[in-house]
Amino acid sequence: MNKKIFSITNLFLFSLLFIVISNAQPFDPPEWCYDKTIYEVNIRQYSEAGNFKEFEKQLPRLKEMGVGILWLMPIHPIGKLNRKGTLGSYYSVKDYKAVNPEFGTLEDFKSLVEKIHEMGMYVIIDWVANHTAWDNEWMTTHPEFYTKDSLGNVIPPVPDWQDVADLNYDNQELRKEMIDALKFWVKECDIDGYRCDVAGMVPIDFWIDARTELEKIKKVFMLAEWDTPEIHEAFDMSYDWNMYKLLNGIAKGERSANDLAKLIKMNEMRFPSDAFKMQFTSNHDENTWNGTAFDRLRDAAEISAVFTFMIPDMPLIYSGQEAGNKKRLEFFDRDPIEWKQAKFESLYASLIRLKQTNESLLCGNKGGAINFLFTNPDSCTLAFTREQNEDKVIALFNFSKDIKNIKIDDENISGNYLDYFSGEPKAFTKHALFSMKPWEYKIFVK
Repeated sequence: MNKKIFSITNLFLFSLLFIVISNAQPFDPPEWCYDKTIYEVNIRQYSEAGNFKEFEKQLPRLKEMGVGILWLMPIHPIGKLNRKGTLGSYYSVKDYKAVNPEFGTLEDFKSLVEKIHEMGMYVIIDWVANHTAWDNEWMTTHPEFYTKDSLGNVIPPVPDWQDVADLNYDNQELRKEMIDALKFWVKECDIDGYRCDVAGMVPIDFWIDARTELEKIKKVFMLAEWDTPEIHEAFDMSYDWNMYKLLNGIAKGERSANDLAKLIKMNEMRFPSDAFKMQFTSNHDENTWNGTAFDRLRDAAEISAVFTFMIPDMPLIYSGQEAGNKKRLEFFDRDPIEWKQAKFESLYASLIRLKQTNESLLCGNKGGAINFLFTNPDSCTLAFTREQNEDKVIALFNFSKDIKNIKIDDENISGNYLDYFSGEPKAFTKHALFSMKPWEYKIFVK
């Protein structure tokens, strides 16, 4: 594919045009997704066996925690040619219609999907549409599917990705084959959608065509690994990398809570009103290449996790975060998670339960807008309310290593509430004063 390169000016103008002409997504998200939390499953590292059957044993625990959507990293066979490490990258796909034998069989996968559905949860799988393994059968049967240099040699998408070969979406037959493969897993295994790797490196009109075809089978949920407004022409949810980077910056003392408020307001302006943003403190890439949440966020790990549940839209939990995992997991080799009891599992369960029972925290345009409260001038503290129908939350955060006093003078907090984590009743007039410990948060519900 001839990758289109836009100037910064053109991209900015296009984004503005998108904001003006699009205040809604062409595809409606499934009705079941608005109160959900998404959980990323790293099958290879999830157990000593690293297969579907062992992961299946964890479904009751995840159900008890309240997880709604399970996102499985790519389940396909991995290429051997130019492989990185011993086992290779999940994202080097050898066959789009087969299961990685390390994980089990197609029947094992169907059984897993069936049990996920029986428990009232949903499942999406990772899809790598931008490139394949060098020994994918298409390299022999359809060499015209690949991007070539001036000498006719197939090339990787970017220089560092030497284990994969770039696909050329100028080829219409490739598009048909890729859509056919996407339809296979929905029809044959009844999965509920896809998380699409580097989605913005594939033409948006392909994704629109693919979504149109998938929705002829069933209503699907689509997550794009991308962060621009225009990706929502085909996808329900995109990444909020800016929020992730900002939380890391606050933990280092380089950014402030004021920046959080600015980013939330900017997102409201830039993205369609019914677009979901995925909020996270870790994922497979960040854990391996940039460190665990504890490496990066340190004392701010807990408050940052809570924050991702209080703001729009859908929070992500990565495999092992609920166990307080402090290990960078290997990407190309076996490196099982060290499972142990940790307070984070009960914390996540409490936060998920709040999201499911309080309409103000629903995703997209079903939840309540953020109303920032004026506090005493301090760039380290943040307070806001969210309200929808009869439900309301007041959220307060001290994003600093120092004790802070938060003084609020706002009619919007008046009323009777419960401290969500202690269960103690709390009555507010428009005046309130809170003493906040370092990295402390308080959540009040109505």
